[in-house]
Amino acid sequence: MHPIFRNNRDIDVALRQTLFKAAATGIDVVQIIPGKGTGQLKKRVLAVLAQKHIKKLYVRVETDATNAGRVLVHLR
Repeated sequence: MHPIFRNNRDIDVALRQTLFKAAATGIDVVQIIPGKGTGQLKKRVLAVLAQKHIKKLYVRVETDATNAGRVLVHLR
């Protein structure tokens, strides 16, 4: 995520493309690594995942308790 972290539109597009492609190919879990940093990128990732049309793709979102810079998305 870090090469595109300054542009919200690029973040949204990258996440959507990744999730739709993973769902179409039958992948069970997508790992997103926004990094630790200030937490702003992670907040943006979680905001995108909270969008109604994106929520339809997954069962749950899990933030890793042992690694604050990692988000796991369990797809349907």
